[in-house]
Amino acid sequence: MTSLRYQLGDTGPAIAEIRSKLTQLGLLDDTAPGPSTFDEDVDRAIRQFQQERGLTATGIVDATTYRVLDEARWRLGDRLLSYVVSNPLAGDDVIALQRRLSELGFDVGRIDGVFGTRTGEALRQFQRNVGIPADGTCGPSTFKALGRLAPIVTGGRPDSLRASEAIRQAGKRLPGKVVVIDPGHGGPDRGNVGHGFDEASVVEDLAARIEGRLTATGVQTYLTRGPGAESSPSESERAAFANDTDANLLISLHVDAHPSPEASGVATYYYGGQQPGTTSAIGEQFAGLVQREIVARTDLVDCRSHGKTWDLLRHARMAAVRVELGYITNEGDAARLADPDFRDVVAEAIVIAIQRVYLPSGEDAATGALRFHDLATN
Repeated sequence: MTSLRYQLGDTGPAIAEIRSKLTQLGLLDDTAPGPSTFDEDVDRAIRQFQQERGLTATGIVDATTYRVLDEARWRLGDRLLSYVVSNPLAGDDVIALQRRLSELGFDVGRIDGVFGTRTGEALRQFQRNVGIPADGTCGPSTFKALGRLAPIVTGGRPDSLRASEAIRQAGKRLPGKVVVIDPGHGGPDRGNVGHGFDEASVVEDLAARIEGRLTATGVQTYLTRGPGAESSPSESERAAFANDTDANLLISLHVDAHPSPEASGVATYYYGGQQPGTTSAIGEQFAGLVQREIVARTDLVDCRSHGKTWDLLRHARMAAVRVELGYITNEGDAARLADPDFRDVVAEAIVIAIQRVYLPSGEDAATGALRFHDLATN
């Protein structure tokens, strides 16, 4: 399915299925029979769906958009839910289950719509508490039990409260923390290109600069790939690698591109969509810190932070941020990216942002004020 791609003007049975899913979601008025065509109405509906679901609003149905379309059709009670090792169930019904269990005080981790081991254990704990067989399967008796009980957690989202408490308990010092650095692309996939160099090379160099600084402060760092990698891991593979390291934070490095040479600036992304409860609170905080530190220390245009549901951000269990550091297709941004001194400034900005995640509000410094030597001597 990796090569799946449908867009404006396409026809056929797959388009009829896409139209049916959009109609089911209330995004397309498709009551009258007609040709199975990807027309202007479908294009608008797909863009709206992508925007609502934290995907890039291209209007193109690729493998990710098609998968998320399928996940969106499920409602809690439509099917039995349980943990499947080889192919974990995912969908809006899983989000509803995770949200309900979390409201009742059971720890599902991040509400991401994927039925993993943590959701299964929370479900079994719930079943034991209400006196039904603790088989980890959400069936009719579990649906009824969930419907009878009122939420018991108040004062904020339980998953956010747990994440904030974990940050507090981790302490403010960097030594002992684990950070995964993800240089985008790799191998034959060089990413975006422009003005004589490519994205993969830029982020490889930047990753090395960040790694060196973090290591000097006592942070255990891992790279999802090295500069000599023969292939480019998928986003899910990169997230799985980060999960295996039991990392505290994940930072993914990219460089953007655009058909217009005028497009420029830096943006950061964290896990979050428009569905209630699906935003990573610490990820959003981390992204904001990275964004503000880079903007304060450089002259890059501030394109702000945004919630997205891309696979890397969704499947990483720790707070994860993706940085799009300028546009390689913009002459000004490209000149900055080619400058080693500029890359040093950005590396320091990211390291400072990592430190600021752990600083209590009373001890945090103003944006752009901390320097690397402040960390190294702390």
